[in-house]
Amino acid sequence: MSVLIAIPARYASTRYPGKPLVPLTGASGNAMTLIERSWRAACSVSGVDKVVVATDDDRIRDVAERFGAEVVMTSETCGNGTERCAEAHTALGAGYEIVVNLQGDAPLTPHWFVEDLIAGLRAAPDAGVATPVLRCDGDALNSLLNDRKNGRVGGTTAVFATDHSAMYFSKEVVPFTAETFAGPEPTPVFHHVGVYAYRPDALSAYPTWPVGPLEQLEGLEQLRFMENGRKVLCVEVEAKGRQFWELNNPQDVPKLEEMMAAMGLD
Repeated sequence: MSVLIAIPARYASTRYPGKPLVPLTGASGNAMTLIERSWRAACSVSGVDKVVVATDDDRIRDVAERFGAEVVMTSETCGNGTERCAEAHTALGAGYEIVVNLQGDAPLTPHWFVEDLIAGLRAAPDAGVATPVLRCDGDALNSLLNDRKNGRVGGTTAVFATDHSAMYFSKEVVPFTAETFAGPEPTPVFHHVGVYAYRPDALSAYPTWPVGPLEQLEGLEQLRFMENGRKVLCVEVEAKGRQFWELNNPQDVPKLEEMMAAMGLD
């Protein structure tokens, strides 16, 4: 099955304007923009036919083309990354059997997260979209709780059924647990990894649906699929010793740089 990875990137982020062009310094002191690190992460995924950056901003286009990325220009009216991926897929002829949305704020996404995601969608013909989830250890859960305690919107959590169909996604920490967890101790909370794999029919239908109340309240694009009765498959992935975090707020820059230094990532 042919696979396209699209990296949606916009300059005018409400929480962090210009985020795709923020430099991140790796373990050896090498600085690269967030969008270049995300593109490099996408290029490391095996079994992919094409990787593109999808943007509506000339500044992002210019930077991306300088480091060698193929860029698809999309309209300013795209409301989120899924709509931008749908537009990019159409612009490329809509000929791919799986479209992966690797959001441009997740440069620490290991290649096996995406490879397992693609394999999970291929094995679930009743699912139109799939997304990875990662069981939080104590450190990750405490980071999520600390963000909320300090009024920051950090990572997203996921709750799913026994067949791994999503029940809900939230920027709050769900499910609630009164227990405390330390260090590498596993917890009952799953961190949603901001990557999606779509079948073309689900992706093309998405922009035709209105924004529902849950999507509007949470600001989470994947809830639109659920609000329109489409199954979202949660694919559990393993960290294998890798640390994972997205760049959601300016405060996340030193956190990501510390993680890259600890893992020896340049």
